[in-house]
Amino acid sequence: MRSPFRLLPAMPRRATFALIGFPAIVALLAGGWWLLSGNGEPRGTPVTQKVVIGDVEDTVSAVGTLQPREYVDVGTQVSGQLQRILVDFGVRVEKGQLLAQIDPAVYQARVNANEAQLLSLKAQLADKQAQKLLAEQQLKRQKELLASRATSQDAHDVADANLKIAIAQIAMIEAQIQQTESTLNGDRANLSYTKIYAPMSGTVVNITAKQGQTLNANQQAPIILRIAELDPMTVWTQVSEADVPRLKVGMPAYFTTLGQPDRRRHGKLRQILPTPEVVNNVVLYSSLFEVENPEGDLLPQMSAQVFFVVGAARRVPIVPVAALRPVRGKAADGKKLYRVRAMEDGRVVERTIEVGVMNRVSAEVKSGLEPGDEVVIGDGAQGSAAPASKSGGRLRTPRL
Repeated sequence: MRSPFRLLPAMPRRATFALIGFPAIVALLAGGWWLLSGNGEPRGTPVTQKVVIGDVEDTVSAVGTLQPREYVDVGTQVSGQLQRILVDFGVRVEKGQLLAQIDPAVYQARVNANEAQLLSLKAQLADKQAQKLLAEQQLKRQKELLASRATSQDAHDVADANLKIAIAQIAMIEAQIQQTESTLNGDRANLSYTKIYAPMSGTVVNITAKQGQTLNANQQAPIILRIAELDPMTVWTQVSEADVPRLKVGMPAYFTTLGQPDRRRHGKLRQILPTPEVVNNVVLYSSLFEVENPEGDLLPQMSAQVFFVVGAARRVPIVPVAALRPVRGKAADGKKLYRVRAMEDGRVVERTIEVGVMNRVSAEVKSGLEPGDEVVIGDGAQGSAAPASKSGGRLRTPRL
């Protein structure tokens, strides 16, 4: 008698293997990868770098321009036509040297007129002095005659009045002489201003006026040329407000120019101007220092890449900043402590080191590492790339 339940047909062996074998293979591959990759954690060959002996600098960088420390704009105090310019660009001049000449005709005429007026007043003064002498003699004679009653009182009074008038006229002329002499001195000064002399020794770096040009000094003094002393030069830099607290007056600084990028020129920070300049909402402070220029190859308005040296260490063990990890808290004695991963006998161990001067790339090692030690700066290739074996080959993942 047949069962009411109909038996299912037997499954083929190939189908059974597909249902049972494929999940087992997947599980086997996953377990193998888990073992090869180190308990399920991706691991690559550590990227290391040795501690070496070198130099490290902590700097504040800025862009600056070169300006003469001492310069003067030479102008004119009188108006007139600029007849001659006796110097040219780049010429070295000495203090007191004649630089330019303004037409002196008008000022010479004024001087001549005042000199003639002064001579006239002095002649009038001599005349009044003679009249005074006569008045004194007449008054003396009238006094003697009046004592003997040989003249009238009226004649005596007239002689006395004439003497007083002569004295007053002499005082008036003397005042006019002083006034004329003062005017003459002013005109002589203006006449001397038509010759323009160098107020300092230096180099002519700019000439703004043209020969034959008429200069008007009534409103403001026209500038003819500029004299500058090119040794030493001043480097004007603009430092952002975030870096200004790191600057200290007297700290070393150096710079390079576009024309000589491999040549460093050194100086010391002299001054930080208290009034900032705001450029595109960035607050910048002008910081100045001097540099010697004996060869004269540094010129005004040259661009300079400036570095203010906050700290520097020479010939010391250095470690890459990429290997440093901060230590929580601060050391009681102010030491700068960091953690690094170092290689010991093929193993990675952690160490706490003390660093000194550091920048964005390297740090000075004061203790905790020695030259030649290897520190880990990265975990190497991850993802699809497998770590290298001791034999130099690469481990292969099973293929499906």
